Amino acid sequence: MKKAVSSIILLLSLWPAFGQLDSLAVQINDEKYFEDQFYVGVYYNALLDQPTDIGQSKLSYGVHGGFIKDLPLNKSRTVAIGLGAGLAYQSINTELRARKLSNGTIVYNPVAPGLTYRRNTISFASAELPLELRWRASSPTRYKFWRVYAGFKLNYILEARSSFVTQDVKESFKNDDVNSWLYGTYLTFGYNTWNFYIYYQLNTLFEEGVQTASGEPIDSRSLQVGLMFYIL
Repeated sequence: MKKAVSSIILLLSLWPAFGQLDSLAVQINDEKYFEDQFYVGVYYNALLDQPTDIGQSKLSYGVHGGFIKDLPLNKSRTVAIGLGAGLAYQSINTELRARKLSNGTIVYNPVAPGLTYRRNTISFASAELPLELRWRASSPTRYKFWRVYAGFKLNYILEARSSFVTQDVKESFKNDDVNSWLYGTYLTFGYNTWNFYIYYQLNTLFEEGVQTASGEPIDSRSLQVGLMFYIL
């Protein structure tokens, strides 16, 4: 998981260097140019369809980055398909506590009322595969333009962990109840550097049959809202 986070941070640190390629593309004035082949994004992560009386605590966030192959579909190259691969990391704060018993079973209960805790999270690193339909108002000499990209994304979970930390207790374990594959639809739109990003997860975060100790199914799914940065 640490390697995935480090890779994303490296992409963020290299952003200014990649940005210099914009100016180079303008100078070359290539009519067969490609757009937006690297992406880096940050977002707030909200969980929908939570069990009864279960909310989120503190900030839940995610970061992702990767490479997308731009495949123009028309002569003016304003419409294209993007097919990519990248890495993502998410940390979700929740009021639903996971505990692993000695027999390996994971049980889920609301955090006890009045219990003060520092962190109660489920976090995971994943490899992601985005596929998107792209429209942009670009040209060989225009590198500041409007764009609207709509897509579908698969995420393969590399590792998921549940953590609960108080002043006296620290619990952390690998959580195999998380679905191995997560998938959903997303939309990115904006101008030049600043682009809004919204993603809706179509399947549930946990595998089918996972439920609270009271027997209520855990059908949580993610809604992500944030910013996306594209680089040549």
